[in-house]
This record gives sequence, C-alpha cells and structure tokens, in this order.
Amino acid sequence: MTLLAFVLSFVLLLITALHVYWGIGGIWPGTDQASCARAVVGFRGVDEMPSAFASFAVAACLVLATLWPLALEGVFATPFPRQGLAATALMIGLVFFGRGIAGFTPWWRRLAPEQPFARLDQRLYSPLCLLIGAGFAILAITEFPA
Repeated sequence: MTLLAFVLSFVLLLITALHVYWGIGGIWPGTDQASCARAVVGFRGVDEMPSAFASFAVAACLVLATLWPLALEGVFATPFPRQGLAATALMIGLVFFGRGIAGFTPWWRRLAPEQPFARLDQRLYSPLCLLIGAGFAILAITEFPA
C-alpha cells in the first residue's frame, strides 16, 4: 500500500503544481487566457482563467490531499489517529469519485461544453478523478479492521 500512497501523492502533487502555475498566470495548455480556460475550465462561454485566489485555494486543498495518503501510511508523524485518517481518506475519495462521475453526466456536459475541455474531461480529467478516488478508497479500506 505504501507504493500506492506514493503514486497517489505524486499525481496529486503534479495537479497541485498545475493549479499554482495557473494561479501565477500560467496559460498552458492554451496559448492565452481564453484558450487555457476553454481547455481546463470548460464552462459555457468561459474566456478567462479563474482568479489567482481560486487557483491557490484549489491548490491548498490539493496539497492536503497530497499529504493524506503519506500520513495514512505512516510516512511522517501525525497527531491524528489512523482510523480518523482512514475515514477522511474515504471522504476525499468520495469527492474525487463524485467529480469523476459528474464528468460523464449530461448535466455536466451542459454546464461545461467548451472544447477542448469537454473532450479532455471525458478522456483524461474524469477518468483520472475516478482513479484517484479509487486509490483513496483502497488506502482507506485497508486501514479498517476486517
């Protein structure tokens, strides 16, 4: 399970770094604010990236999620009991599952139809969220006694 925790944390660290990059004005994978927003935000009519505050707020949440699998596996000391860490990991997993599932619903398609976001969401973003959710669920479940 330690390998899963490190892989999960590494993936989340990369996603965190992307949000920090966008928060400081980065425009990849676009060529300007509008094309970047259409690729990573995707909401109807979007033409600029979210504010720096919004990007940094998401990055702050992601950095906590990045540390959680490592804490759960005992990679570093934490004052939280293992059962509490596991229960919280399960909740984090449910958030990612929810986002992953949402990406395949007609409701989400109507909310975020911009291209290339819609295509990237179904091929990359939503499946990645489902995998991250599964990783958290696996780590959490293995901590509860049988």
